[in-house]
Order: sequence, then C-alpha cells, then structure tokens
Amino acid sequence: KLRCDILVCGVEREEKVYIPSGNFVLKDQDRISIIASPENSSKFFSKVGIHTQQVKSALIIGGGTLSYYLASSLLRMRIKVSIIEINEERCEELSELLPEANIVCGDATDKKLLLEEGLVNAEAFVTLTNFDEENILLSLFAKKVSSAKLITKVNRISFDDIVEGLDLGSVIYPRYITADYILRYVRAMGNSLGSNVETLYHILDGQAEALEFAVKETPNVTGVPLSQLDLKDNLLIACINRSRQIMIPRGQDTIQPGDTVIVVTTIKGLKDLKDVLKKR
Repeated sequence: KLRCDILVCGVEREEKVYIPSGNFVLKDQDRISIIASPENSSKFFSKVGIHTQQVKSALIIGGGTLSYYLASSLLRMRIKVSIIEINEERCEELSELLPEANIVCGDATDKKLLLEEGLVNAEAFVTLTNFDEENILLSLFAKKVSSAKLITKVNRISFDDIVEGLDLGSVIYPRYITADYILRYVRAMGNSLGSNVETLYHILDGQAEALEFAVKETPNVTGVPLSQLDLKDNLLIACINRSRQIMIPRGQDTIQPGDTVIVVTTIKGLKDLKDVLKKR
C-alpha cells in the first residue's frame, strides 16, 4: 500500500524483540526498525507522516579523538561543523587537522557561549566530553532551548536504565561499541577460511545483532534463491551489497561470492554465513 522499497527487520513488542518473517503481522503500538536506501526511507517517513530533514550543521562538544573522526566524516558529507573544546593546545591541533571546521576554544558549560555559537539553530548537537554528567546536562539544556538532533556519549553503563528515561536523544556507550569490535574480531579469528563477520552491532537494546558478512563461496548458501534457503527462525537476510549496489533482497534474489550481506537476528554467536541455515 505504501509502495516503498523498505524492509522491516525488527519489531519491538512489549519488551520482546521479533525478527519478522513474511507472515508476521504488525500490531498497534509496535516499534519497528527498517532497512532502506536514504531515498526510500525518506519516502516511507513522508507517507506515514513522520517529518524528517537532512542535518546540515552540527555542534560538537569536546575535541577528543572521537570528535575528530566524527567531524571528519561530517565534513566529507558537506555538513557544517563547529567544535567547542576547552584546551587551547588541542584547539590549535584541531584547527590544523580540520581547517574546514569552526573550532571554538571555550567552556561548553557556559550557557552564554553555547547560545553565541548557535545552539538554538543547530540541527545536531553532540556531547562527547569525558564526563558523563557534563554530557547529560548539556544535552538536557540543548533539548530545552533547541530542536536539534541530540547525540549523547555516556561512558558508565551501570545506570543505563536511568539514562534511557532522560530523553537524551541517541545515547552512545563506548564500552558497548568496544565490546562489539572485540566480538567481531574473535569470531573472525576463529573462521579464517569462511565468510567472516566484517561488522557487528548490538541493536534493539542488545536483544538482537546486525552482522555484515564478506561472502565467499558457501555451499547451500551462495547461488541459491533466498526463498529456497532453510534459514533459522528469528533471522533475516536484510541487505545485499553487490559492487556497491545496495539491494533490499526478495525471494528470487541470490547471494554471490564477493557480496557483503547484512543479517539481522536474535540468535547469538553467528560466526560464518553458513550459520544462518538450520542444521540438518
């Protein structure tokens, strides 16, 4: 009915996560996760009445390594970037490393400075200092005075249930990210000949994983239409990247050597693409 090329890859219902199959029926109050190209996701949001717009400017608090890499990526996307950093020496380094960014040397806890640097009109506000309390308070202030997209870094995970109730936008936990990288490395090391896990993310409150596999020749998987694969339950082939062409797969599509494939599942411990199949 919506005529958008999207795929629902996860459903949260009453604190339980489902990986939907073709006969799964959505219910009122379900929260869904989708995979789609940027163009098709925009069409989908428009048709369901969700207003979205591409961010054109970002205000980053803290000038550490994470801020540098984030700013570099945003600048490559032609997004205007301002960074507020309190250390003068680090500000000089950032000015040399990121000549296209606006580097401001000052204390980001100074409300006046934040307002002078355009917080009210900022489209994205990212707090990446080393202090959780500062990041949280700054995001709460930004939420009060602006409509910016909020991204808040929190280092300590022991109070994540409390943090989730503060409406801080997208909260990132470096420890979780580090754990994902370690898991990816361990799984890849144990499978040097197969289709290795290239990327791994815990999603949907850690109840599911999104894994990217680099595909090698895999018996009973490669060259077989997806509709004929005997896939495990609670597992979905969500996306195929073939020669930089992104495909939302259908039943007649096949996985080929050289592809990269994204799998979404609630099953823990997948190490190889062949693990998506039920054991015979």
